[in-house]
Amino acid sequence: VQLVESGGGLVEAGGSLRLSCAASGFSFDAYAIGWFRQAPGKDREVVLCISSREGSKYYQDSVKGRFTISSDTAKNTVYLQMNSLKPEDTAVYYCAKDGGVYGTADLTDWGQGIQVTVSS
Repeated sequence: VQLVESGGGLVEAGGSLRLSCAASGFSFDAYAIGWFRQAPGKDREVVLCISSREGSKYYQDSVKGRFTISSDTAKNTVYLQMNSLKPEDTAVYYCAKDGGVYGTADLTDWGQGIQVTVSS
């Protein structure tokens, strides 16, 4: 199993970024993929997940209306579109297989993480 995030970086408040999570080594359609984030000094939290069975699911009210998750099965890639970014969105973002299915601590397949920094 391999998950590779890309698309992070530095953006001003109000700006947008699109993160990508390219998956390989497993049947992409058969598993949920989740986006998580971890800010300095805080626990890793689940943000959004997507699966073929349940569609997309939000876990953080703070991102509703600003973040969306989507997938491209032809490319085995899940995207996180982040609009109207705020400084409090600054974190390392991770994607994980089975995200939203099991507790964060129980997940074993993670990407390497990618930094998103939102300046005020």
